[in-house]
Amino acid sequence: MLIAIAGLAAVVVIVVFSVIQSRKGVVKVQTGRVQRGAISAVVTASGEIRPKNYVNIGADAFGKIIKLYVKEGDRVQKGQMLAQIENVQPHSDVEANQAALAASKTDYEAALANLDACEADFARAKADQEHGRLDWERAQVLYREQLIAKQDYDTKKATYDSANASLVSAQTKVRQAKAQAESASKHVRQSVATLRHAADVLEKTEYRAPFNGVITNLPVREGETVVIGIQNTPGSTLMTVADNSVITAEVKVDETDIVNVKLGQPAEITIDAFPRKKFKGVVTEIGENAILRTSGLSTAQSTTGSQEARDFKVTVTLEDPPQNLRPGLSATAKVTTAIRDAALTVPIQALTIRQRGELEPRHGGKSSVEAASATQDRSKAKEEVQGMFVIREKKAVFIPINTGIAGTTDIEILNGLKEGDEIVTGSYKVLRTLRNGASVKIDNSIPKHEGGNS
Repeated sequence: MLIAIAGLAAVVVIVVFSVIQSRKGVVKVQTGRVQRGAISAVVTASGEIRPKNYVNIGADAFGKIIKLYVKEGDRVQKGQMLAQIENVQPHSDVEANQAALAASKTDYEAALANLDACEADFARAKADQEHGRLDWERAQVLYREQLIAKQDYDTKKATYDSANASLVSAQTKVRQAKAQAESASKHVRQSVATLRHAADVLEKTEYRAPFNGVITNLPVREGETVVIGIQNTPGSTLMTVADNSVITAEVKVDETDIVNVKLGQPAEITIDAFPRKKFKGVVTEIGENAILRTSGLSTAQSTTGSQEARDFKVTVTLEDPPQNLRPGLSATAKVTTAIRDAALTVPIQALTIRQRGELEPRHGGKSSVEAASATQDRSKAKEEVQGMFVIREKKAVFIPINTGIAGTTDIEILNGLKEGDEIVTGSYKVLRTLRNGASVKIDNSIPKHEGGNS
């Protein structure tokens, strides 16, 4: 009896020992399936609401504001008077230049009349000269034939010479009159230019709406003195007029994501002031220059070679903005950069990296790379391979894969796996340390966010 009991105990010990030995090296894992379905890649960026068209109306002249015709929040029409700056001196300059222009025009008309008189005198002198020439030529013939006296001959010659001098004098007066008329004409143009300048200065004391819009900012009051900007010093800003018919969200996209953003891509905009609403939009502008994240300056404006993070400005136009939307509200845009309707997808946390040398079978406690180091390049053993662990015959087999677009929780698989394959999805700690070909035990009772996943 004792011998039988002892034999039975020995059998139990052997069985328990065998079970313990068989379980050594078994790794507990969580798994999932390769599925086919829709997946979309989304780029998320934050920014603020801005009207597409807006203008900061700055001071174009120095002076005191004597009248503000609008207040913040007013709707204005194109050409509507917005503000008036004192204009006594500019108005006086305009009147003085108008009088100067009238005088210049009178002088010009007088110069033209004098030119007409000189041209008439020139025509008369030319006729007298022609008449004198004919008389002189006849006198020469008669004198040679001794039909007239020497005195008559000399008189005809003197008359002809006098007519030539008168013609030259008349011609000179015509040239002088033309020069005076041209000078008077230039004085008129000069007066016109001076009047235009004075009128422009006067016009800059009146500020009108450049387009239909809303007054979104009015930092000045009546009685304040405004100044124009000079080099490196901005001038006074009177107000901001915004066209709220087209509303955009200006967001900053990280430099690693901007290559995926294209014009025309759809976007979903959420606004902090409207927490339960989502607005549809479309990408309409993409910045060409990067913006330094800390200073907000474009890299084209920066004179230092900073290595700090960079963003790109992207403008998303809202399709149906609410009427009470205000510029400056914080907004977040989710731009859909790619969509796949029937893609092979897996949980993104299942993706892992291994060195090529870790995937080779081992010989004598050493990898084949080490065993054949004389013929293989060691650098190749350190090459990183992207892949996933697939469950095959209770073992985790590393399969290299190529990926496509990445969604929020899933990623697209281009090759290496097929629909229905069971893959290792966790835990995070296991995925970091799991070896190719390791024996595994599937336990999906633990939530996937546990086990070291952070």
